[in-house]
Amino acid sequence: MDSKNGIKVLVVEDDREISNLACKVLLNEGFDIVTAYDGKSAMDNFQRYKDNFKLIVLDLMVPFIDGFEIIRRIRQKSTVPILVISAKSKEVDKVSAISMGADDYIVKPFSLNEFVVRVKALIRRYLYFSGEEMPSESAVNYKELSVNMQDYSVIKRGESIKITPIEFEILKLFLLNPKKVFTKAQIYDSIWGRDPIRNDNTIMVHIKRLRDKIEDDVNKPQYIETVWGIGYKLGE
Repeated sequence: MDSKNGIKVLVVEDDREISNLACKVLLNEGFDIVTAYDGKSAMDNFQRYKDNFKLIVLDLMVPFIDGFEIIRRIRQKSTVPILVISAKSKEVDKVSAISMGADDYIVKPFSLNEFVVRVKALIRRYLYFSGEEMPSESAVNYKELSVNMQDYSVIKRGESIKITPIEFEILKLFLLNPKKVFTKAQIYDSIWGRDPIRNDNTIMVHIKRLRDKIEDDVNKPQYIETVWGIGYKLGE
């Protein structure tokens, strides 16, 4: 399915009705759509077009290769944003998906307006991350981290650290506001925009993943500190 703007989205959903509805909405927004109805064809399409995809919309319960395994495999090779749409509504499923590398999670049935808003936010952030929109800031050096705001690279002790666009935006938020304590709600609003269905656990999982990558000891964080009862701040 092709359209005009060249922004390619992979939709992985085995329910043909839901897939057709999602694709119709995305086509109306001007995106190019590639569809997959099972995990194997999803991975085949990803290998074929991986440098072109700007977003993956993924159901967790697809045949042959399930959504969790798809997330794991994609995260080994790419930071393309992954939006999970799933009937799995338990907190453990949401946390598991985000912990493995998903960027956002919507429970079925969902509002089409909500779906479009989240799709656009993830794609906009990824385009910014990939350099198609360039920020004005240059590099920020903090403790042993060197963070380049133009090419979105993070280096610690000479070693490159691979982080996702959302993880980078969270790190950038703290680096550019070194004295400010952010509540989970403020972080969510800064990264995803004001959202009435905000989920604080989303913030906690992304910060855990970021800490796993940049901290020497996640039990004694030096870069992102917890301010108990309030939120988080840049470490001193």
